[in-house]
Amino acid sequence: MTILVTGGAGYIGSAMVERLRAEGMDVVVVDNLSRGHRDAVPSEVPLLVGDVSDEAFVSSVFAEREIQAVFHFAAESLVGESMENPGKYFRNNVGGVLTLLQAMSAQGVRRFVLSSTAATYGDPDTVPIVETAPNAPTNPYGQSKIMCEQLLRWFGEIHGIRWTALRYFNAAGATASCGEDHDPETHLIPLALDAAYGRRGALKVFGNDYPTPDGTCVRDYIHIADLAEAHLLALRYLETEEFGIFNLGNGKGFSVLEVLDVAGRVAGKPVPFEHAPRRPGDPPTLVASSEKARKVLGWEPKYATLESIVESAVRWSESHPNGYEK
Repeated sequence: MTILVTGGAGYIGSAMVERLRAEGMDVVVVDNLSRGHRDAVPSEVPLLVGDVSDEAFVSSVFAEREIQAVFHFAAESLVGESMENPGKYFRNNVGGVLTLLQAMSAQGVRRFVLSSTAATYGDPDTVPIVETAPNAPTNPYGQSKIMCEQLLRWFGEIHGIRWTALRYFNAAGATASCGEDHDPETHLIPLALDAAYGRRGALKVFGNDYPTPDGTCVRDYIHIADLAEAHLLALRYLETEEFGIFNLGNGKGFSVLEVLDVAGRVAGKPVPFEHAPRRPGDPPTLVASSEKARKVLGWEPKYATLESIVESAVRWSESHPNGYEK
């Protein structure tokens, strides 16, 4: 079975490639390398450099390769940026999925696993969030993902494409070969570790007046290996089912200050930080229930504690002091 992984040179996509290859599957990666790294893709895996919004390029990928399924990770995903440049998010995220679905329909490819987001729920009334909660995003990023899911629904109904959408929040941690190397870095755990080790100045904590126990935002953190496993299980689910939406969460959120405390303890050095104003589009608490994924997909995260996630990030940082740079 040949699997197309879009965004496979990126953070979560590279972990997906690693997991698929461990299953003995043939993998093809498509990535425009705007945020990904060539060195994140094993040399024996074909890396096709191009944009998923490029119709001619995507059509050629499907015409030249016998692809049986698609894992889609190639999307813009920065909440703050989406509030400043919404057009970029609708053009790239929605346009990319549309282009892929059209090419799949033309070539008879019928399985699509979408890396979605629990930001589709916006500022929920109750937490943990379940899949039946209303979709009311507070930023264009979340709205663009809802639109992607709507495209999947219609292409499923009209063209018979089987699909799943996996909604989750903060991907974190590292495997032996896959870790975080973003420019600019926006994720809390690597920023906290950089601050603790003196690789950057004091970390900015955006908002300390939210209605949470310590006034800072509360979020899920899920290890990338656990995310890759859930995506693989979602693909298997599509062998017998037509569609499904699943939340992926740890069931217990952690505030920004709690994450900084754990990062400091694991690193052996405190994380210097300073408070800053809130960022537009950030809800106070976002924690997703994964009960449905556990029951239906049989998903069981192996990295159950924040400490284990941070420890894996520290190991990767120590073995890759310059990221993927050789």
